[in-house]
Amino acid sequence: MSKPSLFLDSSALFAGVVSASGASRALLLLTEAKLVTITISEQVLAETERALFRKAPRALPNYREALRSTGLRIVRDPTPEQIRTYKDIIAHDADVPIVVAAMQAKTDYLVTLNRRHFIDDPGVAARSGLPIGTPGDALAWVRKFLSKT
Repeated sequence: MSKPSLFLDSSALFAGVVSASGASRALLLLTEAKLVTITISEQVLAETERALFRKAPRALPNYREALRSTGLRIVRDPTPEQIRTYKDIIAHDADVPIVVAAMQAKTDYLVTLNRRHFIDDPGVAARSGLPIGTPGDALAWVRKFLSKT
């Protein structure tokens, strides 16, 4: 059986880097232990770095170390044509590339702390074919997944 594959948006990645505990951090640690695969897109990479620079510049070295030690998989952003094709997948236009990147990367689960745009709209999960949840939800899902192996 393959490892669980998660796609983290910038809010989940940010939380994993700046917090010493919590579900986002646990997911990064599981990735470092090679029990989980985490994928991010170029957009997530850039958004997270900008947010860290603004809100927690002292965490930038931790972020860069997390990128190295966890072996996060970084995928290219969807093309403008791909984004147009899926423009109705989520109401917030800026999040379309995130959902499309997660779909194209063939991940098992999209992880976000953005309830309003992703989680509170159940249509996003249905249209994308991806379970979508908070880091805590994803951690519970990973535990179930790993208990089956």
